Amino acid sequence: MDHFPIFLSLKGQKVVLVGGGDLAARKLRLLRKADAAVTVIAPSLCPEIQELVAQTEVDHLGRKFLNEDVTGASLVFAATDIEEIDAAVAQAARAKGIKVNAVDRPELSDFIMPAIVDRSPIVIGISSGGSAPILARNLREKIEGMLPPALGRLASFADSFRGAVKGTISRGNERRKFWENFFDGPIAESVLSGREVSARESMLGLINRNWKQENATGHVAIVGAGPGDPDLLTFRAMRFMQQADVVVYDRLISDEILDYVRRDADRIYVGKAPGHHSHTQDEINDILVREARKGLRVVRLKGGDPFVFGRGGEEMDVLKSVGIEVDVVPGITAAVGCAAASGIPLTHREHASMVTFVTGQTGDDMTAADWSSLINSRQTLVFYMGLKNAGQISDRLIKHGQDPKTPIAIIENGTRVDQRVLPGQLFDAAEMVQRHQVTGPSLIVIGSVAAYADTSDLQQITTAALENKNTASFLNEVAVAAQ
Repeated sequence: MDHFPIFLSLKGQKVVLVGGGDLAARKLRLLRKADAAVTVIAPSLCPEIQELVAQTEVDHLGRKFLNEDVTGASLVFAATDIEEIDAAVAQAARAKGIKVNAVDRPELSDFIMPAIVDRSPIVIGISSGGSAPILARNLREKIEGMLPPALGRLASFADSFRGAVKGTISRGNERRKFWENFFDGPIAESVLSGREVSARESMLGLINRNWKQENATGHVAIVGAGPGDPDLLTFRAMRFMQQADVVVYDRLISDEILDYVRRDADRIYVGKAPGHHSHTQDEINDILVREARKGLRVVRLKGGDPFVFGRGGEEMDVLKSVGIEVDVVPGITAAVGCAAASGIPLTHREHASMVTFVTGQTGDDMTAADWSSLINSRQTLVFYMGLKNAGQISDRLIKHGQDPKTPIAIIENGTRVDQRVLPGQLFDAAEMVQRHQVTGPSLIVIGSVAAYADTSDLQQITTAALENKNTASFLNEVAVAAQ
């Protein structure tokens, strides 16, 4: 290592900061977070530092730097962006045996300021030794995106119980096991989700009871995985997926999303396709209860949002009725995700002031639906699971007054790399499904906003087909796309 990484306490200690511009202001923000007693030395100040001086948050010497200014300082920062002055500050500090950092001048610095991820008291520093600061910043941004904003609150919460845990669990290896289970368990998740009061009550109960026996009670997270694109997973969904002992997943969960599940987690497939269910809903409920009662962390992974035509509410009721703790993680529902990926605004001031999600998987009961309530020229309708009944949906809407020429868009495999967006009109819905051989998971969007549909994916199919004229399958795709 060219630089030895340390975390230094500066609380109440004198730190000299030479410079009054934006460069100095950036360092001042960090030093104030560390509760340092900062003295700024500069003839003039930028507005940000001026405000802090006016509020007596920092001391200010409104003149040029003098060598004796560093006396008594724990650290010195040179942030004038003027090489001669920064070099003089560095020389004066070193003469007194004080470590100095000259901003953006590693050759003048005794230490390097890292790119910082601040989840105090959890702090992560990333340094390239001054050789590639942009790379260090990029790494910081990636790590920022991986860590929950409330991570520091979780660390403080755990710290407040350290004494109680040590007093109750005497053996060091058992304490370690306790904390490993805590940080991966439902109490920690409650803290991260902002439910600290209930988390504190649960923690007290866990410490005062036999924690090994308590930990034998499992937990289920009903997680929405979004419409298909892994980039649309929420941070909370990924956190549960990484902690899972068992994942119970649907047909709509792609391999790309399953790649984010913990590698050694058991996987149980319970997918349902039209006309073929690998498991009934009662069987799925039994699986969730069975696995949780083994003391395992179970993730029920669903496409879209679990509470939008996902039967998540039914599963939650069953689990709660037998005393199993449940967390529900919302996902980007298919209507929102697929519409955005297709360039369709579900609401629009000039076209639609409301949007209605409807299940199209109603079979023989379609006559019982209140179709008249769905007729509104300023409403967008999104039918889930409607391919099989596209003709009936079209006929019923037209019968109850919907314009047969209302724009529609069928979105197949929305948000995924093989997404297709098929534009058309309401009267032609059933023929569109057959003509384009739509078989993948699809939505039907009905309303004037459907005219915004981006059909560039069809053009790409056509281009690919023309470039492969000798391949019969590509020629067939050209014919389908042209229709």
